[in-house]
Amino acid sequence: MFTTTSNSIFDRSIQDYHRYNDVHQAISNPYEKSSIEHLLYMKNWIDTVQWHLEDIIRDPQINPAEALHIKRWIDRSNQERTDVVEYIDSYFLEQYKNVKPAADAEINTESPAWAIDRLSILALKIYHMQEEAIRADATPEHREACQRKLDILLEQRTDLSTAIETLLADIAAGKKYMKVYKQMKMYNDPSLNPVLYKGEK
Repeated sequence: MFTTTSNSIFDRSIQDYHRYNDVHQAISNPYEKSSIEHLLYMKNWIDTVQWHLEDIIRDPQINPAEALHIKRWIDRSNQERTDVVEYIDSYFLEQYKNVKPAADAEINTESPAWAIDRLSILALKIYHMQEEAIRADATPEHREACQRKLDILLEQRTDLSTAIETLLADIAAGKKYMKVYKQMKMYNDPSLNPVLYKGEK
């Protein structure tokens, strides 16, 4: 199943990152560049680095100049994340291009790739909640509370994976259809962000 593959790749990406646990480390994607597996690994790597950038920027003692640098880095990361999600949706569009939707076919609230995006983030939540659930220097109460949260996150991953598989099956059967809107982010576009285009004059 697609989500089984996705979850496995996400877990591998997270494990690979935490060998060094350094936001500056270069990605070493083990999958063929033209493959969907390559995109899934890249997607989660971006998410994993950004997860740790979000931790770093919340340090109350962070130097303001460093905080601004990290904020700009997060902005770039968000754009890269969106781009990769759109590449993944392009994969699905190609997969189902010959499917003729039924007359009563419905559109889903989100595309398959944006659901996969949530699955990638969920893998990160599971990894870090697992860390907290076994943290040696935490209180028993903390570990127990985190274990309860971990159990819910694992259930959520099962439910989300099932929902994604159902969506893909429905698209393949013509019961639902894909319609992808390219993300129209305005803040990175010099022609759409007033702060940027006013600064050009």
